Amino acid sequence: MEKEKTAGQKLEEQLCYKSEACLRSQPELADAAMAFCEGYKRFLDEGKTERECARAAAQRLVEAGYKPYEPGVAYNPGDKVYLVNRGKSVVAATIGQLPLERGIHMNVSHIDAPRLDLKPMPLYESDDLALLKTHYYGGIRKYQWTALPLSLHGVICRADGTKVEISLGDDPTDPVFCITDLLPHLAADQNERKLRDGVKGEELNILVGHRPVEDPEVKERVKLYVLKLLNEKYGITEKDFIRAELEAVPAISARDVGLDRMLIGAYGQDDRVDAYPALMAEIETKDPTFTTLCVLTDKEEIGSEGVTGMNSLYVFHFIEQLCQAKGADYIRTLQNSICLSADVTAAVDPTFDSAFERRNSTYAGRGVAICKYTGSRGKGGANDASAELVGYVTRLLDKENVIWQTGELGKVDQGGGGTIAAYSAYHNVDTIDIGVPVLSMHAPFEVTSKLDVYMAYRAFLAFARATE
Repeated sequence: MEKEKTAGQKLEEQLCYKSEACLRSQPELADAAMAFCEGYKRFLDEGKTERECARAAAQRLVEAGYKPYEPGVAYNPGDKVYLVNRGKSVVAATIGQLPLERGIHMNVSHIDAPRLDLKPMPLYESDDLALLKTHYYGGIRKYQWTALPLSLHGVICRADGTKVEISLGDDPTDPVFCITDLLPHLAADQNERKLRDGVKGEELNILVGHRPVEDPEVKERVKLYVLKLLNEKYGITEKDFIRAELEAVPAISARDVGLDRMLIGAYGQDDRVDAYPALMAEIETKDPTFTTLCVLTDKEEIGSEGVTGMNSLYVFHFIEQLCQAKGADYIRTLQNSICLSADVTAAVDPTFDSAFERRNSTYAGRGVAICKYTGSRGKGGANDASAELVGYVTRLLDKENVIWQTGELGKVDQGGGGTIAAYSAYHNVDTIDIGVPVLSMHAPFEVTSKLDVYMAYRAFLAFARATE
């Protein structure tokens, strides 16, 4: 027989708060989480780059009945429309029952991820090896990218104006590429470097060939053989690299992690782990009270700059055009809107416990994470959501039985980071950060809990379907 709780225990239960692992309180969630994440893993494998993610998202939207957005059309409640911005970012909307001036429920995540971009003139030969020069994109720990199988993805615009797509290294029949590292027997000087400089940016050179052309009169015979193969397969020359966007990413598929299969390991989970649940929540929302807006944006990892990042106006032009077609006041619409900045946070890693302040950190398996503010040290660059907004979101999640937690990005003086929140808040849209905790964030192989991915989906669905 269960022992009756003491008065103190009852008071503690009433007044105190602590987060706990989802499966400790609701073990029945495991099967639903695992089923949902099968689709997520497929999405990860389809989208190794922002272009591929945008295409995979657009395909799912079309299959769900979304129509291409047409400026000037006054859409009716329940209508579903989408647009793809320059092949790299996606906006999808479901028109709500209330007028636009009552506000839009925006959910914004990003689909770019840290990677290695090829330089404009990348190919060179040295010591009978052909290599590619790279310029890393986003906040990587450079040493993690050596001795790792890589694939090449992207587009090349030829001299005649045609375009060719490249995806090479992820199919089991493809060759892969890699960055070599120095053997420990000769690493005495390298070992003296600080960890951040253990491998330098100019040392991230990708090995792509070794076979020479047969003509002994050619100076760079291995380089020429690589160019010959590329020309035969893709119809390109060396000059076409200048007109290219080519990205090197890990040639690793999304996999279950752990004997119990309750974790996912994959490249690019920051922030596709929030993009996929946001997309699915948008697709599954029918006849919402408020107009919903799902944005899968680009360039977050380098400050959201450029025409496909949130510092561009493409999202707000879309909203403005919706308002114009309905005769709605654009400024009032933004003033009454709410934005979820759906981005990841750092899960406590027990191996590196000293980087975290445990009372105010997030944990794998304890639900979707709400971050009142991000930024660094003295909240530099933070959005810092209001108490009213935090109250609204947490009440909504509690009402829908969504398991959530809250925390900061590690210890105050340890570092920090930012999200897109500042860019939506700039337009007077109430914004809060919410997303999935990640282990090994920004590494070539990131790890998340399936329970947290599923709770992110549940949270985004509750927000899209909210009636107040």
